Amino acid sequence: MNAAEPPPSPVSALEPWPDTVRWQPISTDLIWVELLRLALGLAVLLVGLAVGWALHGHWLFGVGCAVVLLGGGWRAWTIVRAVHAWGYAERADDLLVRHGLLVRRLSIVPYSRMQFVDVSAGPLERAFDLATVQLHTAAAATDARVPGLRPAEASRLRDRLTALGEDRAEGL
Repeated sequence: MNAAEPPPSPVSALEPWPDTVRWQPISTDLIWVELLRLALGLAVLLVGLAVGWALHGHWLFGVGCAVVLLGGGWRAWTIVRAVHAWGYAERADDLLVRHGLLVRRLSIVPYSRMQFVDVSAGPLERAFDLATVQLHTAAAATDARVPGLRPAEASRLRDRLTALGEDRAEGL
């Protein structure tokens, strides 16, 4: 090794995400969907704690409210970061899906192993014009999903994955 060359940096399977692919981000509108889900859950908890506090007047209900609010603030911060960690990349033979902050997950789904592809959108997703593409394979552990896509992109991805899956399955 030449003294002018820096030593090679250690490369992990997940850190950083592979640079050899062009990652497609998901819509940041998914942040609002997830924050609304969180707000609904927190509202139920806070109402329950507030009613308990009003009826019994015990200080632990106040502490519970504070803990719920702090936990909600922390979760809101992680939602924003987690949505930015999602991405997918279409390659010649497979689809890559990445997500996660503390525990990073990189799923590689070969087109030939896909059995079917779902597109779904719940009420909140529809309100924000979003959909989720769910890929199903023979092994349940290798199923992958890509949330936060615009419906047109979700349909395009579903059609492309289905066509590629059929083409690759014919070659088996």
